[in-house]
Amino acid sequence: MLELFYKFMDDDALLRLSQRIKEKERLTSGEIVISIKCKRDFLSGKSTLRELTLKEFKRLKLSDTRDRTGVIIFLILKTREFFILADEGINGKVPANTWDGLKDEMVSYFSHGRYSEGLLHAVDVIGAKLSEHFPIKPDDTNEISNMVIVRE
Repeated sequence: MLELFYKFMDDDALLRLSQRIKEKERLTSGEIVISIKCKRDFLSGKSTLRELTLKEFKRLKLSDTRDRTGVIIFLILKTREFFILADEGINGKVPANTWDGLKDEMVSYFSHGRYSEGLLHAVDVIGAKLSEHFPIKPDDTNEISNMVIVRE
């Protein structure tokens, strides 16, 4: 099933995305995660995309960050769905419609087959919002890996 992933992007794109996440997180106490699944699990068929994203958010322990400042971009390739979810610490300072606007921008990239560029743009926008509202702290640590997660 990973062959489906390689129809969307290559290993170099994954490295660029991970590097961009690392660069943006140097300016913020927030955490950015990209999680890509090739398809929905059989048992998750009736779950909403938001519910699946929340489940992934918890699985990756983004809700365990010190200041609740994690953001996940969760994609399901087979059904061409994605969702952006921010933790409680962020939602108190960044309006929810910020993510709706970003989603529209990403759709524009994706509709032209520019998946890695759309994700790079999303990381830039999220990074800017996080650094504006949650600047890096002297005692900050990288709480979540910067590697893009790809699962079947």
